[in-house]
Amino acid sequence: MTAKTGKTAKAGKTLVIEQIGSPIRCPDHQRQTLVGLGLNKMRRRRTVPDNPAVRGMIRKVSHLVRIVEEPAAK
Repeated sequence: MTAKTGKTAKAGKTLVIEQIGSPIRCPDHQRQTLVGLGLNKMRRRRTVPDNPAVRGMIRKVSHLVRIVEEPAAK
């Protein structure tokens, strides 16, 4: 259980994403999506949960990010 929320941490699937493009000359909503993913500078990497909401965010800025590590299919 985590101290603040009282919820148990779920050991779910995760993705490692890297920012490969600059948000300069991109619409503001794409810049905000990058910030929502935890990215703001080139070559930064973040580990994010693999769920439909995050997949949708990645799809919106697919020209600015790439998936570095993805879980292997079983």
